[in-house]
Amino acid sequence: MRLPDDAEVSDEVWDEVIDDMKIRVQDKIPGIRAFAVRALSRFASDGEENDIVDLFVETLEKEQNTEVRKAIILSLPPSNGTLETVIGSTLDVSESVRRAAYSMLSTKFPLQSLSIKQRTSLLYRGLSDRSASVNSECLKMLKDEWLMKYCGGDVITLLRFLDVETYEAVGETVMVVLLKDGSVRVQDGQTIRQYFIANTEGEEQVSNIQLMDAEVALYWKLMCKHLQAEAQVKGSEAATTTGTEAAVYASEASDKNDLLDSVLPNTVTDYVDLVKAHLSAGPNYHFASRQLLLLGEMLDFSDTMNRKVASSFIHELLTMPFEHEVDENENQIAIGDGVSLGGDREWAKAVAELAKRVHASTGEFEMVVANVVEELSQPCRERTADFMHWMHCLAVTGLLLENSSSLRSLQGKAIEPSKLLQSLLLPAAKQNHVDVQRVALRCLGLFGLLENRPNTELVKQLRISFINGPDLVSAMACKALIDLVTWHGPQEIDQAIGIELSDATYETSQFTTVDISNMNDDDLNIGVLDILFSGFLKDDWEFTTEGDNHDNAPTILGEGFAKILLLSENYAKISADLHPVILTRLVSLYFIEETKELGRLKQCLSVFFQHYPALSDKYKRCVSSAFVPVMRAMWPGLYGNVGGSAHVVSKRRKYAVQAARFMVQMVQTPLFSTETTEQASTSPESRPTSPDMSNHFDISEEGLAIRIAVEVANCPDKKTAAGKAYCLALCKVVVLLRFRQSEQKAIKCMRGLVNALAASDKDLVKELTPMASRLRSLDENPEEKLPQDEADEIFKKLGLDDGFRLDTNSVVPPTPAPRSVRPAPSRRRARRDPSSSDSDTDGQQDILHATSVSQFAATPAVTGARSQRESKTAAMSKMSAKPPVDSDGESGEQSNVTTDEDSSDE
Repeated sequence: MRLPDDAEVSDEVWDEVIDDMKIRVQDKIPGIRAFAVRALSRFASDGEENDIVDLFVETLEKEQNTEVRKAIILSLPPSNGTLETVIGSTLDVSESVRRAAYSMLSTKFPLQSLSIKQRTSLLYRGLSDRSASVNSECLKMLKDEWLMKYCGGDVITLLRFLDVETYEAVGETVMVVLLKDGSVRVQDGQTIRQYFIANTEGEEQVSNIQLMDAEVALYWKLMCKHLQAEAQVKGSEAATTTGTEAAVYASEASDKNDLLDSVLPNTVTDYVDLVKAHLSAGPNYHFASRQLLLLGEMLDFSDTMNRKVASSFIHELLTMPFEHEVDENENQIAIGDGVSLGGDREWAKAVAELAKRVHASTGEFEMVVANVVEELSQPCRERTADFMHWMHCLAVTGLLLENSSSLRSLQGKAIEPSKLLQSLLLPAAKQNHVDVQRVALRCLGLFGLLENRPNTELVKQLRISFINGPDLVSAMACKALIDLVTWHGPQEIDQAIGIELSDATYETSQFTTVDISNMNDDDLNIGVLDILFSGFLKDDWEFTTEGDNHDNAPTILGEGFAKILLLSENYAKISADLHPVILTRLVSLYFIEETKELGRLKQCLSVFFQHYPALSDKYKRCVSSAFVPVMRAMWPGLYGNVGGSAHVVSKRRKYAVQAARFMVQMVQTPLFSTETTEQASTSPESRPTSPDMSNHFDISEEGLAIRIAVEVANCPDKKTAAGKAYCLALCKVVVLLRFRQSEQKAIKCMRGLVNALAASDKDLVKELTPMASRLRSLDENPEEKLPQDEADEIFKKLGLDDGFRLDTNSVVPPTPAPRSVRPAPSRRRARRDPSSSDSDTDGQQDILHATSVSQFAATPAVTGARSQRESKTAAMSKMSAKPPVDSDGESGEQSNVTTDEDSSDE
């Protein structure tokens, strides 16, 4: 590494050095591997040594040592082939490796060599990294390299490299970070007013407005917000201090406010003209229009004239119809999501924020928007409106409901809540056009959230739309029902339509599933949770290829039921026995469903599974109870599951094993609470006074292990391929579970189960041997067996009503032990009397324990070696010698060249 570049070294020596260093990259000592990587880095950039780069990439994938991974990252030459490897290392578990990756990207990869997706991903990861050192390195790359070196310090140019229209959140994050760091400031002469170009023609002045690009509009929105926030902070500091310090803070706040005033448009009229100019420019300036719309939050509307101008502008925004296109058949197609004002949820939020800023008095916002709704609903009530007008009217209605605190705030307004429901929302939900139904159902859901008790007609309409509507309509109704269930509770929703469920019904352990595709509209006797859960069983959901695919019924159902499990304390009337059923469905959906449109659902569930079992013991018990139902639901060929082709069966079994291991990890997840299950079991209140078990096995790993063992014992069709594979898979998982020594009865119960399983199926012996050995070592009285009645109590507590009959005397001969290489004893072991009292004891020993002892004790322990000739000489002499004869007429010695098994066989 220290050899100068101009040193004269022959090619043969270089080749030998390179070959040796390639070998040392695989050395068992991490330090040597790291030095070998650094040595090879001198040749990695040579075009003739591509195999070195390949070796680095291959080694990085399996390298466990942090310093070696870091050395590899720093040694990779910059190229298109290594770029993805370096970017991937920004997700490394070690912060030093992540920091090294950002250092490499900063110094060796130009900004232009990265795609827009790569740039935004790197900034999103680095600026939000949990490590301060990684944040610092990413900020250094952003500020020193990308901003100053490649963009000449111009933040607008930098934003253009990030495509802020597509990656708005990343663009905002970059601006906020640079503003806080002080790297971006308002330059002299910079102001929004420079986009107003005034021309005087005679006595008449005409204002021309220069349009802003998306990056410029985002820049000014965030710059003005930053100046306003700084002014407020300095003002607060001035108010909380006194004397000279207060005067300094007040002066700084005044300077910030003056700078903000000089940057913003001169008047509210100018501001309105600026936004209107961008709105008139078409959809290409929609993003810039929204950014400028949010500038209105920083303007002063206390003046009556300013408020009048702004109010007129708000009315214009609310009455602006949906943008649409016309296809080849002259059909109108709305642009956007079809449910939000302007077709864009973010645009609707911006309009609402500006409206609330202009109409800030109590009840004024509701009054203004209700007037617009009444105005737009007139053609709808008269049945003269087309579907585009219906959608527009309902979008404004949704804006009103979404920003109202209660229906009481709408009392006395232009359109009363009851009139709104009966004359607009319910008729709209029955329209023939799918988009009108979707936006109407969204409004019905919002309306139901504002009610103290759910309305009967509203609930009926949502249920009917979920059952019989097209998939897009059904998905929106599903979302509304989930929202109402989590807000009001399922029993309130059912009572709204006259379903009075008895207490016994709430103790059910299964959902009443129905075929919602063929369900009758008039069949209202089925509870809302049963109907929603039946949505999981519909396998022909369609996913739209356009727009946001997150709002599909399976995703909504999965997220909704996950929320119900997390908030189960709020739904006391939902039977606890249903929790494992829900969890089973979620786990199965997570592992089996491969539809790419459910990507967001899987992300949601992955976070849910990480946190759910760590909340309390109750949730751990639910995970344990759901294990066997999960396996039964996922394993093909058992319990009525359809197997399918060999490829499908193999894939399904693979997923089932993954799910089994995943659920074991969930049970092993430590609790968030300060007192863990282990601490609870050893507390003075729960610590057993005798070598009996504590009462916490059912919420921990012991309970899950017993459940799995009983499932294997009672599994049907064990002789079939599916049954054998199922039992073997469960046994491979059960050995991952751990038992605590305080749980003596659970240990003895599991020992009895393991012994019985090994006796009934020799194929399971190999899988269960490690657990049998561990259990025996944990058993304080290994010779004492667990009575069947106490085992039945354990099964009952675990909900295993069928249980299992422990057969502690069931023993099969152990599998043959490996042949020993140890010399046999010089004399034959004396025969045991068959009537010896030890025979009963031997019969009671765990067969798996005996097997494990025979397997592991017979492992050769070679303490020395002799030459082949010496071994042959000794063997020949032994064979030629005549062994002595005992009183029974048998040889008293064994040959040293035979094993115990050989002599016994003879």
